[in-house]
Amino acid sequence: MTATLPTQRDEQAVSAYVERLGDTLTDAGMPRLASRVFAQLLADDDGRMTAVELTEALDVSPAAVSGAVRYLTQTYLIGKERERGSRRDVYVVQADAWHGAMLSRDRLLTQIEASLRAGVPAVGGVETAAGQRLQLSVAFLEFLSERMGALEQEWEDRKAELSRTLPLPTPD
Repeated sequence: MTATLPTQRDEQAVSAYVERLGDTLTDAGMPRLASRVFAQLLADDDGRMTAVELTEALDVSPAAVSGAVRYLTQTYLIGKERERGSRRDVYVVQADAWHGAMLSRDRLLTQIEASLRAGVPAVGGVETAAGQRLQLSVAFLEFLSERMGALEQEWEDRKAELSRTLPLPTPD
């Protein structure tokens, strides 16, 4: 029986991948540098980097990194922790980063739904064209909310199944 050797990390390939994923995320609507920072954290072995490390890896200014990580923490794609024994912040991407981001979007959609619902009577009710548009938007967001709840449970079941077959990282 032959032992498998660990694969060597190819930093040039990682850098090219970070740029490709960053471009894809930018095309999907994420700010450009936030896309690159998120991709860099995803590609990092432990998913933990300081602002200085991100600045060096992406060859950008500290101010640019600051804005990008602010965006990513507000969207729950990354977290911020204090480095032990230091005053430096460490930015961390979780193995299941998309889950937190989607849940935060779900909360935002609930707020939007409430605002749209309040607008229906303000524009004259569903008897008006504006009221019908707003009510249709409310119905769509209600539909999404119902589906998100079901999808969240389906994902938890699927993630449990994956954890039996794929060595997923465990939370700290």
